[in-house]
Amino acid sequence: MNEAIRLTNVSKSFQQKTAVNHLNFSINKGEIVAILGPNGAGKTTTISIILGLLKPSTGDIHILGQDPKNKTVREKIGVMMQEVSMMPGLKIHEILTLIRSYYPSPRSLKDLIELTGLTEQDLKTQAEKLSGGQKRRVSFALALAGNPDLIIFDEPTVGMDISSRNRFWQTIRALAKQGKTILFSTHYLQEADDAAQRILLFKDGKIVADGTPSEIKSKITNQTVSFSLDSDMSFEKLYQYPEIQQITRNNGRIYVNSTNADKVLAIIFQEKLGAHDIQIERGKLEDAFEQLTSTNKEVI
Repeated sequence: MNEAIRLTNVSKSFQQKTAVNHLNFSINKGEIVAILGPNGAGKTTTISIILGLLKPSTGDIHILGQDPKNKTVREKIGVMMQEVSMMPGLKIHEILTLIRSYYPSPRSLKDLIELTGLTEQDLKTQAEKLSGGQKRRVSFALALAGNPDLIIFDEPTVGMDISSRNRFWQTIRALAKQGKTILFSTHYLQEADDAAQRILLFKDGKIVADGTPSEIKSKITNQTVSFSLDSDMSFEKLYQYPEIQQITRNNGRIYVNSTNADKVLAIIFQEKLGAHDIQIERGKLEDAFEQLTSTNKEVI
């Protein structure tokens, strides 16, 4: 079986409120998948169901082919939450040694140091004296301590500097190549665009888009063609064409918004504007996020 996660007709209600509504999706082993959506979209509830922390009101869930509450499944899951809480009074190497002892086949301390960038100073520091950056590294190491097959992150890079973020995503890609399945939620849409092989976009407890970042962005109807003009050239004549929705100028470049970039290119050459350095932008993930989560229309 190549599936790491499968949800079949999963719903979860709290009193009169439906948090997730008939979810159906599967995630294969080795995939890097981002769960995106506005606040209250059902992301956290879905992750809690996957972790076995919440029981769905209806539907079935299988993690690595088993019930998520099974001990053997929990031994194969690593979790890094946004809020980090650690046992005070213990040094970090003591905490890592303790947590590793709970698993049948843990990663070595050496591996954890190499993967997460922990330093000798980190290992000697008591938990209550950790800085924000140290807490993130330690939390990452704890998520990997049991050598899990499925790793789930909630806003993993909050508080990380640029160098730490780059190292983190390099490690994630390396883990995925080893066959580890990565599921993460984030509000940094650029990270999801760069790192995720697939995006599940949530709205009102449902998945409104499921695909690669490129596929998600392709659902945007608006496209932008930008170009530079010689100083004595005018672009005003472009306004006569109905395909062109908006024209703006920024830092010496002309930006034309349209639903048909090919038609805009034809118009530019037809009008002999003298345009050069032409670029086409098919849309940003941020634009897709805004468009797909602000409409009631479901796009699959």
